[in-house]
Amino acid sequence: MLTLTCPHDTWAHRIPAGPKMAVLGLWTVALFSLTTLPALLTASVAITTLILSGGLPFARTSALMLRPLWPFVLIVALWQGWMGDPTWGAAPILRLITAVAAANFVTMTTRLTDMMAVLTRLARPFGPLGLPPRRLALALALVIRFIPVMLQHMQIIRLAFRARSPRRPGWRLFVPTLLAALDDAERVAEALRARGGVG
Repeated sequence: MLTLTCPHDTWAHRIPAGPKMAVLGLWTVALFSLTTLPALLTASVAITTLILSGGLPFARTSALMLRPLWPFVLIVALWQGWMGDPTWGAAPILRLITAVAAANFVTMTTRLTDMMAVLTRLARPFGPLGLPPRRLALALALVIRFIPVMLQHMQIIRLAFRARSPRRPGWRLFVPTLLAALDDAERVAEALRARGGVG
C-alpha cells in the first residue's frame, strides 16, 4: 500500500530520488509553458521514448496506470469540441497525459522511502514554524501515493455500478470513493501506529 515502485528494474531505478524529482519539477514547468501542438507532440514523444527505454514490461505497467485518465480526456475533448475548438482540446489533453506520464515514471522508479528523505530535507525550513519535517514529508509522500490509488478505487466502483445499473454513475461515485479513501487512511494510520508512529 505504501509503495508505487515498479517491480521491473530499469536504469532509472539506480538514479537518486533528488535529481529525478528536480528534473520532474523543471519538466512540468517547461511543459506548461508550451502552447503549440508541435511542441507538445515533441514532449509527448520524448516522454514515451523515455518510458520505452525501461523495457516493454515497464512500458506496459506505465500505460495501465494511465487508464484512469481516459474519462477526463473524453470530458475535455467533448467540452472543447462543444466550445468550437477544431482540435477538440488536443493541446490540454497532450499536456495532461504527458505530465502524468512523467510523474508516473518518477514514482515508478523511486522508492517511497527515498522520496520521503528528499521531502524531509526540503521541509526542514518549516521546522521552526512548528511543522515537523518528517511528518510533513510523510503527508506529501502519501498524497503522491494515494492519488493513483483513489483513481483506481473510482474506476472499480464505476465498473461495479455499471454492472448493476444502465444509468451513468456520475455523482453517485462520490460517497463510496470517499468511504474507500477513509478506509485506506484508517489502515495506513493503524500501520503507522503499529510501527511506533512517524517520529
